Amino acid sequence: MAFPRVRLVVTADDFGYCPRRDEGIVEAFLAGTVTSVSLLVNGTAAESAAELARRHSIPTGLHANLSEGRPVGPARHNASSLLSPEGFFLGKMGFREALAAGDVALPQVQEELEAQLSRFRELLGKSPTHVDGHQHVHVLPAGVCQVFAEALQAYGVRFTRLPAERDVGSCAWLEAPARAFACTVERDARAAIGPFSRHGLRWTDAFVGLSTCGRHMSAHRVLGSLARALEDIPAGHALTAELMAHPGYPSVPPAGGCETAPWSVTRQWSAQKALLSSAMLGYWPAYKWKISVI
Repeated sequence: MAFPRVRLVVTADDFGYCPRRDEGIVEAFLAGTVTSVSLLVNGTAAESAAELARRHSIPTGLHANLSEGRPVGPARHNASSLLSPEGFFLGKMGFREALAAGDVALPQVQEELEAQLSRFRELLGKSPTHVDGHQHVHVLPAGVCQVFAEALQAYGVRFTRLPAERDVGSCAWLEAPARAFACTVERDARAAIGPFSRHGLRWTDAFVGLSTCGRHMSAHRVLGSLARALEDIPAGHALTAELMAHPGYPSVPPAGGCETAPWSVTRQWSAQKALLSSAMLGYWPAYKWKISVI
């Protein structure tokens, strides 16, 4: 019997956050349960993470960051609409609020993004395999996603993430604020399709990860989210899907973060290891898919 054929990309975000997190990510990659990573070039462990990526030939993209820690571009030494008076990015919601109020200067977004792309090249000696956004800043409206699309095209980056998870609003296990945020990200992602397409960017056919972050990541929920994403796919049809994940061992405070601005972090290593161990079998009969992890 023919089943839909799914090529699953598993991306570990926040590479470079701290050595312990990076240790878990590398273990997952070597075990075959992570296929690529997204590097925070302003992370406190960015340099050692880049060395790990080179040593193990890990496909590495840029996790562009406009919301946590300090910038790597000229804004680091000057007043900027992207920063607080203390010189830090404004935070996940703070950046969005400033953008909605018209307080973010898009040339400064472009300047910082280009600085992060350049820093990535310094660390890895090559361009990123893909660019996505920390806390999904790359799909934000008010011109931000357009700036991203233009910069990626200029730097020769062809692949990005489109975090549009199907029916994420129906995920009752998400607390109301998390569900509202996920729905906003999904809406922004669909609105970014136009700018991304016009600049030649590509992304996977399906995406999962908004509904399975942090303590909500389990094999059951990821499989359910994939089932929604792949609903009505014809038998024998081939497509790609991305699973966004955040594996890693717990860090020891105060280690970790982005340039002296440590974050609270979620741990998904055990759940992801169990999930992708099942995936490596290549076939989940209850869902009638044929899956290969690439």
